Amino acid sequence: MKMVLACSSLSRVSSMITFAVVVVVVFVPAVTHALYFHISETERKCFIEEVPDETLVKGNYKTMIQNTQTNEFLPPSQGIGMHVDVRDPNDKMVLSRTYSAQGQFTFISHIPGEHVICLYSNTSKWFGGAKLRVYLDIQVGEHANNYQEIASKDKLSELQLRMRQLNDQVQQIQKEQNYQRQREKRFRDTSESTSQRVIVWAMFQLVILVALGFWQVQHLKKFFIAKKLV
Repeated sequence: MKMVLACSSLSRVSSMITFAVVVVVVFVPAVTHALYFHISETERKCFIEEVPDETLVKGNYKTMIQNTQTNEFLPPSQGIGMHVDVRDPNDKMVLSRTYSAQGQFTFISHIPGEHVICLYSNTSKWFGGAKLRVYLDIQVGEHANNYQEIASKDKLSELQLRMRQLNDQVQQIQKEQNYQRQREKRFRDTSESTSQRVIVWAMFQLVILVALGFWQVQHLKKFFIAKKLV
């Protein structure tokens, strides 16, 4: 009887774990990096995004300007825009372009690693000492795809669209796994290199100590002979 109850409990626990995994897989990828920040006339804001290779990155932004009298943020007038710079892990410029006060920028990563995304105002004469509030939403991988537009363009059914999404998610997971393997390999190589340097330094210290001890022994021997103590 106890064995049956134990098996039943294990079955329930297994079902709960499976349900939790399904919830994580289904709902976690929908999370995006939405935020807002303030910048002054000459200020530059940069963000680091870790991206696998051959991955689409899309940034949606909206700019609002501060009313210095009411301290409210309102839509800006014409002439105010944002300049976006994107550099890859090798510090190579991937994107450098000026956009309007509201819009989106996109780029595709060609090498995996940390991409630096910088935003700043395209002018410094319109602010009058006020600040800009920039709403930014960065989407990576399959989250950057507009599936409604894809379904309308390719005339996909709901099932076909869902299969397309799942296929894109699988490909993105594979890219993430490859990127994590590369990071682990790089970390392992760094750890091995550090360990070798530590061993070399320890051997160098040992040689110095042995040489210093031998010199001290010889010096003391000559001193005792000179003083006729031996």
